[in-house]
Amino acid sequence: MKPVSFLIMMVFLISACSQFATNEGMEGKQHVTGGWRVDFFDDFDSFDTDNWQDQILWVNNEDQCYVRDNLFNTREVSDGTLKLRVIDLGEKRPCDNFDKFGNKHPDTQYVAGRIASKNRKEFVKGKWTARLKVENSGQPGMFPAWWLLGARNNEPPVQEPDETICWPMTGSGEIDIFEHHSDGGADHYAARAIKNLGYCGGGDWQALMLVQQTTLDQYHEYSVEWAENDLIFRLDGFEVYRGPGQGDQFPEPMFAVLNFAKINDSPMSADWVMEVDWVKHEYYEGTKRESVD
Repeated sequence: MKPVSFLIMMVFLISACSQFATNEGMEGKQHVTGGWRVDFFDDFDSFDTDNWQDQILWVNNEDQCYVRDNLFNTREVSDGTLKLRVIDLGEKRPCDNFDKFGNKHPDTQYVAGRIASKNRKEFVKGKWTARLKVENSGQPGMFPAWWLLGARNNEPPVQEPDETICWPMTGSGEIDIFEHHSDGGADHYAARAIKNLGYCGGGDWQALMLVQQTTLDQYHEYSVEWAENDLIFRLDGFEVYRGPGQGDQFPEPMFAVLNFAKINDSPMSADWVMEVDWVKHEYYEGTKRESVD
């Protein structure tokens, strides 16, 4: 036997013995499995109505009007990505958006896209990730976001009998994975859990928030995960913020929202577009040992 071949054989034998020792005392030969498993993935080859619906509502006193069916090119799917835009029409037009109290949005010259997986793809805990970018960030009034909301939320559209819970009570909780507010300037975003103060409309936006710098005009992966007690926010897979115990505050099924809002009446310049490459949800399969032949 050649010396090199003998060395390889010895390494193999040592490895095999080590594996045997690791499995000693267990029934049969076994290996450990577990970890994150994908149960929803949309790479936006098309706008799949089994996954998303246009969400038409008025919140946060926003200046724009959300529209359906890619009207005015506000929700375009092309070349494998989703583009959500705010568009300046140049003159005011009627808006059919209502808030949860039945108040109608005033006429506005701005229209935008917002989609939600409500009553399509809703999950309890797990990991949500989107790969996205926002060009020309920091312009006054910009407010693009990627976030989660409890599936029993009572804001439009109300489509199921149990959608009666007011924000941010359990059943209508909110987790913001990526939110760019122009007031802080370009190339930053916020990640947060909304702290429930115990009454309808009682949400603390600041107490559980991280503000993170990054290059918004380049693609990044923005994630939140909670399999056990903590909420863990990640940027490109790296942990940037952890909320100890916050995961227990969101036990309800949640749906995903992607939208581009205009938070004030400042005039627009350049293009306002959030481009999304893909979205996925994963569930955590607990560590277990499986027998192998």
